Amino acid sequence: MAEVLVFVDHVDGAVRKPTLELLTLARRIGEPVAVALGAGAAGTAGVLGEHGAVKVLVSEAPEYGDYLVAPKVDALQAACAAVSPVAVLLPSSAEAKEIAARLAVRIGSGIITDAVDLEAGEQGPVATQSAFAASFTTKSRVSRGVPVITVKPNSAPVEPAAGAGEVQKLAVEFSALATGTKVVSRTPRESTGRPELTEAAIVVSGGRGVNGAENFHIIEALADSLGAAVGASRAAVDAGWYPHTNQVGQTGKSVSPQLYIASGISGAIQHRAGMQTSKTIVAVNKDAEAPIFDLVDYGVVGDLFNVVPQLTDEITARKG
Repeated sequence: MAEVLVFVDHVDGAVRKPTLELLTLARRIGEPVAVALGAGAAGTAGVLGEHGAVKVLVSEAPEYGDYLVAPKVDALQAACAAVSPVAVLLPSSAEAKEIAARLAVRIGSGIITDAVDLEAGEQGPVATQSAFAASFTTKSRVSRGVPVITVKPNSAPVEPAAGAGEVQKLAVEFSALATGTKVVSRTPRESTGRPELTEAAIVVSGGRGVNGAENFHIIEALADSLGAAVGASRAAVDAGWYPHTNQVGQTGKSVSPQLYIASGISGAIQHRAGMQTSKTIVAVNKDAEAPIFDLVDYGVVGDLFNVVPQLTDEITARKG
């Protein structure tokens, strides 16, 4: 069976959930071959094998951590030469999309970004995308070269499947340009204890209706009761009520959770573009004519300052 390269997103050997989702999709079109790079890469083999990887190509050179994305592109190019895959899959993170674009140029192939589904086709893998702020669903395939495809988190289930997970060393020769930009310092992001926004199964977002940074604790309390990530609309971010890193929308982050709760968000097209592919959408807004209600599965017309705390209390009581 044809092999599919899967770029492994991990932190010191701890594999992140979007990679396991990619392995599920890869099995639909071939045999997954994982590519793990950087410190702790060899430690990913166990988890990757449990989720269907037949091989794990490993390179732990320090260049992956010391420089920007170019060394990783070199490694994926070497993996393509070694495996001759039918496709290369990467998560739709900012870094991985840059790697994907550079790789596609290097190997002379087409690229598809932000896919939400993947299936086998007679002429190669077929990717499903949400286009024009999720107003249309398109099916696309690459017509030249090895398809390079990035996939949005939460687009596929994590399905364990026995794979050999055989570890093989990947021989990589770094180009002269790969070390052109060096990372000179890193500052760890302060942990909130909540899941990463783009990877979370549940997202609770607040907008203009929250009416101030001092009120966002209401949104955070609901999110914490659900084990959810916290998002914010552009209006809330522009007003300085919540960090830009939590913005959901066309100029922020795109999310596709199982459950999205929008509180005090009118539903402007800019915001809808970043969350419209969520599986179930719930909105709380006191304006019954708010555009967000055209999109939701469940809508509550009411003051979020009354509705959201009651919802939080009810969830907490049921969990107890």
